[in-house]
Amino acid sequence: MTIKDLAAKTGYAVATVSRVLNNHPNVSEKARTVIMQAVEESGFQLNANAKQLKQQHATSILVVVKGTGNELFSELVESIQSQVAETQYPLFVDYLDEESNEVLRAVQLCREKKPLGILFLGGSSRNFQADFGKIDILCVVVTNDMSHLDFPNLSSVAIDDREACRCAVDTLVRKGHRKIVLVGGERVISDTGRARYEGCLESLRAHGIPFDEEKDYRAVRFSYEGGYRGAMDLLESGREFTALFAAADVMAIGAIRALRDKGLQVPEDISVAGFDGLHLGSYLVPKLSSVAQPAQKMGRRSVEILLACIEDGAAAVHETVPFAILERGSVAPYRE
Repeated sequence: MTIKDLAAKTGYAVATVSRVLNNHPNVSEKARTVIMQAVEESGFQLNANAKQLKQQHATSILVVVKGTGNELFSELVESIQSQVAETQYPLFVDYLDEESNEVLRAVQLCREKKPLGILFLGGSSRNFQADFGKIDILCVVVTNDMSHLDFPNLSSVAIDDREACRCAVDTLVRKGHRKIVLVGGERVISDTGRARYEGCLESLRAHGIPFDEEKDYRAVRFSYEGGYRGAMDLLESGREFTALFAAADVMAIGAIRALRDKGLQVPEDISVAGFDGLHLGSYLVPKLSSVAQPAQKMGRRSVEILLACIEDGAAAVHETVPFAILERGSVAPYRE
């Protein structure tokens, strides 16, 4: 019998079983009793060398950040660091490009650092579906809903990206805008990019507003430069529009710079809205309209969920947190 067999027999996570077998103090008495009873019934014996290796290495929390240009992730890392600092666990943060496979990177880091658990900031369900089976420790994906994947060691904390973007574009339409363009992520590699694009389309279709993907959408990186290039390309294509919605605040800020470089004023000539609710947006002139994600709460909940799974054997959960529409100065009512 293996530790995985004990986990299946008791209903507790592999990490919880391992902590009981290694006599770790941060385990509930209920979990300890159930697991030790299963050990006695099965005659399980822990390999002493494996036990020693586990005790030497499995003490840390790993954060895998997918993308280096998205400042929302910086706020999330700060929140996570403050939470983990109150525990006994060391924290390691690893950054990779937004087009890289975050799951395979985590597989490599599991071999090198042997963490107790992993927090993923950003992720692709395609990558998780293909490769997450190679990871047997407890994980939480932050900012992406993974409830459709059937992995007992995978939790998630996210907002409803699709609904949030639908509401954001509804706001532009309510202010009289009917010529709306979008700057967002690559939908093939980004669940977030795809969900936000689909939410925008839902709103446009519901209001009977024509949308031509080739003419009205630019897929770019989640960065200032991406937003700048996307908006500049739309402007230079000759497409007429009165409002631009960007799938991230960093994209929106880059887009505003492009508009200004073309001699256009925000919001007098073009209204601009973003997504994330970054603190920086409230210091821009004008202040940036945005969909606000509760970064502090998401970071806190992701740590709480991971520790509950590690220390108490809690089951995986998929939590949706609320968003807010921030109506600020970068969006104005449309005027002929």
